Amino acid sequence: MSTPMTAQAFLDALVAEGLTVVQVGDWRTHNRNGKGPWGPVHGVMIHHTVTRGTAATVAICRDGRSDLPGPLCHGVIAKDGRVHLVGYGRTNHAGLGDDDVLQAVIAEKATPEDSEANTDGNRHFYGFECENLGDGKDPWPDVQLEAIEKAAAAICRHHDWGSRSVIGHKEWQPGKVDPRGFEMDAMRERIDERLGEEEPAPPVKPKPPKPKPPVRPPFPGRSAFGPGKSNASIKLLGDQLVRRGFGKHYRVGPSKSWGEADRQNVADFQRSRVQLRGDADGYPGPLTWHLLWS
Repeated sequence: MSTPMTAQAFLDALVAEGLTVVQVGDWRTHNRNGKGPWGPVHGVMIHHTVTRGTAATVAICRDGRSDLPGPLCHGVIAKDGRVHLVGYGRTNHAGLGDDDVLQAVIAEKATPEDSEANTDGNRHFYGFECENLGDGKDPWPDVQLEAIEKAAAAICRHHDWGSRSVIGHKEWQPGKVDPRGFEMDAMRERIDERLGEEEPAPPVKPKPPKPKPPVRPPFPGRSAFGPGKSNASIKLLGDQLVRRGFGKHYRVGPSKSWGEADRQNVADFQRSRVQLRGDADGYPGPLTWHLLWS
């Protein structure tokens, strides 16, 4: 018997396993808990969606259908391997299934043939819907199969379960065929291999890219600036002042026409630089221009 992990622990487990996770709206509190209990949990159930297109698939799994309210699972595993979290708690994914199958999952034994629909699976299983038409022809990309493996392993690792705690919908409820296109025994072998490895290393945060050095346009000359002047260089100057944090005197933003706001903003910038403080008149010269783009 296992108590469901918290929503945060669920998210952390998936990320720690190396998955790319997309959090959709209020997924942490989006559930069907008002319709029945959630837990104790005993396993993970894998489905296919019979849909095409990630955005539409995620929307359906989050919101449900006219005959079946959402959420329809906890996570949607897209073809690109990303896991979209759409709900947490009791979700409408498993339905009624065979009590003998549930007992086999709890005992972590091979499941018998599912011949009855007499037990509430929504209470006892985490569920992942996987983007696929389910016609046996729609391919399962390697990155998606790897994500299914990682998602199931993450939950098993948290609860100290083995791969026999992971089943397909077709192994739970009579008449179901999902997931179609790969074998659950092969997937369980992959999960076993992953669980047999050492704990996954914490994800490495990518280093932010180094900022590119600013491209300094050529100085147009002092005569380009001042009362009555109007040209593209004035607008260029104003935009750069705003980027550097010296645009407080603009009311509506820089324009091609020189104004008092331009002069005041240039003067503020000049006063902020030791090299320019002695000549902070608000009119850009070559040094002001150079430092503004440095």
